[in-house]
Amino acid sequence: MAFSPDFRTMPRPAGAGTAAGAIDQGLRAYMLRVYNWMASGLLLTGIVAYLVANTALREAFFAQVVTPMGAVAVRPTGLGMLAMIAPLGFVLVMSLGINRLSRQAVQTLFWLFCAVMGASLSSILLTFTGVSVVRVFFITAGTFSAMSIWGYVTRTDLTRFGSFLIMGLFGLVIAGLVNMFMHSAAVYMLYSVVGVLVFVGLAAFDTQRIKLTYQQFAYYEGPEAAAKRSVYDALTLYLNFINLFQFLLQFMGVRNNQNN
Repeated sequence: MAFSPDFRTMPRPAGAGTAAGAIDQGLRAYMLRVYNWMASGLLLTGIVAYLVANTALREAFFAQVVTPMGAVAVRPTGLGMLAMIAPLGFVLVMSLGINRLSRQAVQTLFWLFCAVMGASLSSILLTFTGVSVVRVFFITAGTFSAMSIWGYVTRTDLTRFGSFLIMGLFGLVIAGLVNMFMHSAAVYMLYSVVGVLVFVGLAAFDTQRIKLTYQQFAYYEGPEAAAKRSVYDALTLYLNFINLFQFLLQFMGVRNNQNN
């Protein structure tokens, strides 16, 4: 974890005490901006996923194949595989260019990322029934909202749980890679349970982190930096939501029989 100075111990500009109310108003406005970016990104992702799964675009991303058991299954084409890998590239570019990219570039990359993520997630609409996808989405939205609100209002210091959540993320990556070769139902179940717990925790943890970061930097950064940071913060919450949705779908989703 990169070291960052504790701006709370630094001298503040004259009148900082009387500006506390302005900071509170600014925080609410900032959090609203972050949630708006996140919600807009999720909407774009959903629209693209629907279009890829239900229009002529489907043939470019997926192909139907017959398995050795005689069942019909849907498999990604080369373009489909590229769509699944591409989101990682966008995240890396945005992360590595955080200090060099302009606000417009960051915003453009965010929209492109959400669109590509929609193409990547379109396979969900082919694998699970539409009713179960909608049901799990609203369950995810309710769970995420509750945890995010709690992370915003709680006085409990959630930073002490950060190392455990990061360890959980690494554990998920390792378990996922291992189970690609083992195909163990027990490992997969444990993987899904840990995934839900980790991203439920991250919803609260990252919300509190965003709040504290704003309070530390509000006096020192300009509108350009704040606008860029709001997109990065929205991306963090967006990824938490998407991952929680996917893990919950493994428990609650109803699969289409023809795509098993």
